[in-house]
Amino acid sequence: MFIGSVAEDKKTEKRVAITPDLVKKYKSLGLEINLCTDYASHLGIDDKEYISEGANILSNDEVIANSNAIVQMNIPSDENLKKLKKDQILIGVLNPYSNEQKLKDTIAKNINCFSLELLPRITRAQSMDILSSQANLAGYKAVLDSFAYFQKAIPMMMTAAGTISAARVLVVGAGVAGLQAIATAKRMGAIVFATDVRIASKEQVESLGGKFLIVEGSENLETEGGYAKETSDDFKKKQEELIKETLKKIDIVICTALIPGKKAPIIITKEMIQVMPKGSVIYDLAAIQGGNSELTQVDKIIDNNGVKIMGEANILNKLPVSASNLYAKNIFNFVSNLYDKEKKNFQINLEDEIIEKTKVK
Repeated sequence: MFIGSVAEDKKTEKRVAITPDLVKKYKSLGLEINLCTDYASHLGIDDKEYISEGANILSNDEVIANSNAIVQMNIPSDENLKKLKKDQILIGVLNPYSNEQKLKDTIAKNINCFSLELLPRITRAQSMDILSSQANLAGYKAVLDSFAYFQKAIPMMMTAAGTISAARVLVVGAGVAGLQAIATAKRMGAIVFATDVRIASKEQVESLGGKFLIVEGSENLETEGGYAKETSDDFKKKQEELIKETLKKIDIVICTALIPGKKAPIIITKEMIQVMPKGSVIYDLAAIQGGNSELTQVDKIIDNNGVKIMGEANILNKLPVSASNLYAKNIFNFVSNLYDKEKKNFQINLEDEIIEKTKVK
């Protein structure tokens, strides 16, 4: 049985789904690896490294034609999707909400598609959790990038010439990315505040040294799967008032609030941005899904009355080696669960919650 992977569109995606260190692990399961020429050369990984571990280097078309399963970061290009054949398996972050028709057409060809952002939040799936592994890095990098654009020192500094006050950071959304942003900002000496619709986040935020902002009379808006629910109009109004008052003294905002499969909620309005101090920075990790800030534009830095609003389509293109290492391990763990070593084939057991939830229907 063969696992294959072809190159992503490097203009938008620099991460890869298989790293050299995992080739031997796949082979230990009884699987062979097919990769296209120059698969990870943009990351400084030569084809020779993959070959020395036992991988086969083929042309793009040969990889697709000779692999039982294709593992990718994103959904393949239209051209590559058309080349997939009956009974093949496609695994990646396929984003079924945005690629609904493409996936319907692919599934109609009897191709089994698994989208890993649909993984259930259960203990057994933690080692496969691509949202957590990638969000951790995104939260860290968002803090570094926003600090780089902020034109003042971050920690409090007491000098003979006077004292510099510590920067004040607000993290919107205390999921994996938000918690990493809090931890990173605290390590660098900032005073950190955070807000989230899930009251359960309060303890986590405070354990990292952050101050949790609670909306008066709020209830826990968390799904059974651990994600945030959409809020009521009354909650939104109270949240707006609390955040607007807080923003008057905030230097840097890190936005991380997302609702799976839906447009990101607008939390920072234009009116709120008007009250922020000049020189402040907003980094919006939700940009690709519409943004948590009303003024966010993908891959642009907007200057609104002295406040910079930033949001990139893919911040992890700035950390592609680390992100690939984690993602490749997530993929391997998912494949290990899908592959029956004794029967030497893939078993699509829909009684397994991990397989059932990630299979695109």
